[in-house]
Amino acid sequence: MNLSFRNRIALHYMIATAIIVAVIFSVVYFVVQETVYQNLDSDLTYEAEKHTDEIKILGDSIQFINKEEWEEIEHKEIQVNPVFIQIFDKNGNTMDKSPNLKKDALPFRKQVEFGGHFNENLIKKPIRQIQIPIEQNGKIKGYVAAAMSLESSNMVFLKLRNVLIVSYLLLLAGLYYSSRFLAGRSIVPIKNIIETTNRITKNNLNERVNLPDHKDELFHLSSSINELLQRIETAVAKERQFTSDASHELRTPLSSLRGTLEVLIRKPREQNEYEEKIKYSLSEIDRMTTIIEQLLLLARLDSKSNKNAFPSNILVSAPLSILVDENLSRFKKEISSKNLTLDLDIETSKEALVQQYYANLILDNIISNAIKYSTNNSILHITVSDNESGVIFKITDEGIGIKKEDMDQLFHPFFRSDALNHKEIFGNGLGLSIAKKAADAINAKLNLESVFGVGTTVTVKF
Repeated sequence: MNLSFRNRIALHYMIATAIIVAVIFSVVYFVVQETVYQNLDSDLTYEAEKHTDEIKILGDSIQFINKEEWEEIEHKEIQVNPVFIQIFDKNGNTMDKSPNLKKDALPFRKQVEFGGHFNENLIKKPIRQIQIPIEQNGKIKGYVAAAMSLESSNMVFLKLRNVLIVSYLLLLAGLYYSSRFLAGRSIVPIKNIIETTNRITKNNLNERVNLPDHKDELFHLSSSINELLQRIETAVAKERQFTSDASHELRTPLSSLRGTLEVLIRKPREQNEYEEKIKYSLSEIDRMTTIIEQLLLLARLDSKSNKNAFPSNILVSAPLSILVDENLSRFKKEISSKNLTLDLDIETSKEALVQQYYANLILDNIISNAIKYSTNNSILHITVSDNESGVIFKITDEGIGIKKEDMDQLFHPFFRSDALNHKEIFGNGLGLSIAKKAADAINAKLNLESVFGVGTTVTVKF
């Protein structure tokens, strides 16, 4: 059955209430029925015991003493609820009966020997009957049966049942429509959420869902949706910025390369001019290649769930001290050209292992930046240590430092602090982004501290 959310709420509420009301109505009905039966049974017991004292036993014969008085009373008084009395011998044969029974007789039940009450029919009309034994010298001589009509009581039961059934149906109908109305009002915030989210597109991500007045489940749902929209808006903004920056970074060397080649073909030139322009063009191609490789690496780190995007040796571990030595060896030429002094302090054991692939990405970019932004003839301090929490790599340069207002944006792709004042330093702002994503991939902690004009310290806790 395909019902709306509002109708499902109303239906479930109605079913639950219907069960409870049905139980309550049933209890009311059976309590009333039991109360009526108890009153009848009390009267029948009284009548049966009273007439037991008005019986005489002569041998096997059992008869009423004052039967003539009964007949006179019947002629003088109108009995609203007459009592029928009958005497049975121990075998169930009729010995005597009240005059109001006339030619009819009460039914006898052999199994009811000790005052049980039961329902029977007399002339196809319902009666309530009791049957108690007549004893003499400890022996049962017969039984006294007393009965009263159940017609008026059954009429009460019937009317009560009909009233309860009709009331039950009307109550359920009213309950369904009232609960449907209330459910409709309750889901108004959900409708607002649907309308708001339907209006939101990638070009309209700044709209938010209105929060309900009460801090209930719908309030938390709306808050969660707003937080999700904020994350999506931030991600889309970063993606747009990334695309714009990537296009700019690639467009610049392409434009230089195109301009250089156009100059070369305008007129014949000397061989040394061709060599110079070709070398410059190759350097621009290398620059684009580096940018493309770093962009691909960032994409792989963003989709780290795709195992095919990584080399097969991604889970290989290696001592951190050896990886630091290997990275420093790769930058030997750059260190020499700036006449940097290495202050290397390794205080870790060979067993201090880290994941080789990700650690190399982190070390390569951090050491490269430290060398690149160090001033000539300065000292590069490097410390490798370990403790109970893991392995720690720390590098401090005596370079240009980073402005305080730029610290929050350092890990954004293509961001370079104060890049216009340091055009001589080659870079595209992707190194720290790659290092941060690699650190996150292995749950490493990367912390950067810097004082502008003094130097920068980077600490990585593997």
